[in-house]
Amino acid sequence: MIAEAGLAALWFAAALALLQLVAAGLALRVGDAAVREQLFATVRPVAIVQGILAALSFALLIALFVRSDMSVLLVAQNSHSAKPLLYKIAGAWGNHEGSMLLWVTVLALSGGAIGWLERQLERRTLIATLGAQAAIALGFYAFLLIASNPFTRLDPAAVDGLGLNPLLQDPGLAFHPPTLYFGYVGLSVAFSFAVGAMVTRDVGPAFARAMRPWVLAAWIFLTIGITAGSYWAYYELGWGGWWFWDPVENASLMPWLAATALLHSVNVLAARDGLRAWTLMLAVVAFSMSMLGTFLVRSGILTSVHAFAVDPQRGTFILVLLAVYIGGALALFGARVGTVKAGQGFDPLSREGGLVLNNLLLTVILGIVLIGTLYPIVAQAMGEQLSVGPPFFNKTAGPVALTLVAAMLVGPLLRWRRDDANAVLGKLTAPIAATMLVMAAVFVFAPGTGWMEIAGLGLAAGLAIASVAPLWRRNLLRTPLFTWGMVVAHFGVAVSLAGMAADSAFTEERLVAAEYGQPYYVGPWRVVLNGISPAIGDNWSAVEGKVTASRGPVDGPMVLLRPQRRYYASPPTDTAEAAISTRLDGQLYAVLGHQDAQGRWQLRLWWKPWVTLIWFGGGLIALGGAISLVGRLLRGRRNARRKEEAE
Repeated sequence: MIAEAGLAALWFAAALALLQLVAAGLALRVGDAAVREQLFATVRPVAIVQGILAALSFALLIALFVRSDMSVLLVAQNSHSAKPLLYKIAGAWGNHEGSMLLWVTVLALSGGAIGWLERQLERRTLIATLGAQAAIALGFYAFLLIASNPFTRLDPAAVDGLGLNPLLQDPGLAFHPPTLYFGYVGLSVAFSFAVGAMVTRDVGPAFARAMRPWVLAAWIFLTIGITAGSYWAYYELGWGGWWFWDPVENASLMPWLAATALLHSVNVLAARDGLRAWTLMLAVVAFSMSMLGTFLVRSGILTSVHAFAVDPQRGTFILVLLAVYIGGALALFGARVGTVKAGQGFDPLSREGGLVLNNLLLTVILGIVLIGTLYPIVAQAMGEQLSVGPPFFNKTAGPVALTLVAAMLVGPLLRWRRDDANAVLGKLTAPIAATMLVMAAVFVFAPGTGWMEIAGLGLAAGLAIASVAPLWRRNLLRTPLFTWGMVVAHFGVAVSLAGMAADSAFTEERLVAAEYGQPYYVGPWRVVLNGISPAIGDNWSAVEGKVTASRGPVDGPMVLLRPQRRYYASPPTDTAEAAISTRLDGQLYAVLGHQDAQGRWQLRLWWKPWVTLIWFGGGLIALGGAISLVGRLLRGRRNARRKEEAE
């Protein structure tokens, strides 16, 4: 009965989404004041109950996976009774239907949270926002109930399940999809806010202040999800890289780029009443990118370890939803943008001007990634086979990204409205000097380093100094939390950039056919394969290498690495489990291959200096966002309390 209860909760949630949409639409159009008040009073509680029912449906799906109920088709196809509990739970969203139910659950909970918590928006705009959120949810409910029912029964029940993809049986992947989904769906909230504001023609600072926490929260979750996914791919896939420009990777990067631009734009609108049209358009674009990512991952047109290759009919359904939502929003934008006032003006040399430049560069990078991702798909549909790989993205997006970092050096140092060029140059003396000094040092002491790596390392040093400049000559105890958040996030960008540039410039790789006891060298490390032994886990068996590595003298301290080749029975899969030794200045990375006819073992070795800075910086970026979010919420609460006391 658990499956039937979950399906019933899903149907009731869909019915409430329809009721919420109809009630919101009527409330905005009806002329009778008493009826309008009743409709206004209906929408909020309906949104809250809808969120509760969707969460109940998803919780019941998780219960089916935990119980290993093989009479449910989804469980039989994506789980196994011998799986550890964590991966049974992760199996609930490690597939197409479950991931879509997670998506709509977060969407419904977000709508319920708006109905419960939001008090800043003018009431008509709030009702229009909840109506837009219901319209989005209704499309996904229809998709689940018509094309992707997660509670379909299997008769007769399977003896046991096929299991979860072994590459997804990792703690990182257990938490990576939910964080991304919170980010994607958070952008749906920003989209709904923008639609609501356009419907009621209420685009101003109050609207931006109401939308800003949702955009910031979505951006934080996207940052965490992308960072976690990058590190998972780095250590789990055994290829030694942290970003491959895979189409599915791009599908998560594009919403993040749009959300970053939106976050800066909404800050300008909230603080200085500028960039009104920019904010509306970026809200639409950001959600468009999350919808496009959903289509790419679930349409079956991409092949990837983290894509759900399903039948094209489902992809067509999502494509129709994308066309309806985004096409409708763009049509509304075109109809209403003429009524949106320009807001306050500003000089090009100002913080607003710097943020506009920031948004333009982010948009250019977004366009490059979008074209590079979609062009091969379009070409394939026209009968041509081609691929667009890392060289294209590195050569096209790389210089623009470095230009963006250079703009970040300047932006936080500018004043609002207008600034003086000489004063700005004075503030930039230290960051520019650090940039030039590091670039010169790399050029002299690391000859042969590429120009992009040299520029990246130099700009990372300059940005690290410029990022803390807003704290100069300030009382640090009285500095607002959101200023601290900006500083930490920008410093995180500098740290990540330094890691990326160092990894690209200084990584050393060696592939050997290793014999027992024979030393091999990679970077400053001396590596020896001492033996191979069997190993066994909860649902896998493996051959495990015993690899010792020393740095410096032969008799110096030893590091033990145990790379594995694992075999999973359900489903039958052979995987490589990398062994990584993390040092302060980098990582030694080893992957065990197969044995050849002479009894030697393939052993791939990397020395990756400062590579951990990439993910440490990503964590700092997310932390900065979290600090800023807390600061904004606390300030909003204080302002609301003062307003109540004044009344």
